[in-house]
Amino acid sequence: MSTTPEKLAFRCAGCAGINRVDPARLADGPKCGRCQGALDTSGAPIDLDDAGLARLVASSPVPVLVDLWATWCGPCRIVAPIVDQVARAHAGRLITVKIDTDRHRATLDALGARGIPTFALYRGGALLSQRSGALPRPELEAWVQTALG
Repeated sequence: MSTTPEKLAFRCAGCAGINRVDPARLADGPKCGRCQGALDTSGAPIDLDDAGLARLVASSPVPVLVDLWATWCGPCRIVAPIVDQVARAHAGRLITVKIDTDRHRATLDALGARGIPTFALYRGGALLSQRSGALPRPELEAWVQTALG
């Protein structure tokens, strides 16, 4: 059994590359291996379109949590801070993305979702599960843990 800590994964906002980072190096201000841009290691949710999500899901070494939302959706606005807290709590072990369904509808349609907010969890390029409706933090945390193992 290895005593080396597992590397964390962060998506570069500049070039969309996935970067593996040793947890001991987080304080060093890690840079993207491809474009040398500074990596955001906060774990904050990333705004993506449908094509960007497809590329991320296919290449991510860690699970991906997707929040399908819209600006006019009251429950989406209520759950947004909870999604942000969960995303930051699992920074590097989970990549969280937000898809504005008014601008990018293909993912919502592909999931067969009839309402928002809808959440989807992907691991290894495949959909693990999806949920609809605003979830309280303990329920969202427990659901995310199923993907994190």
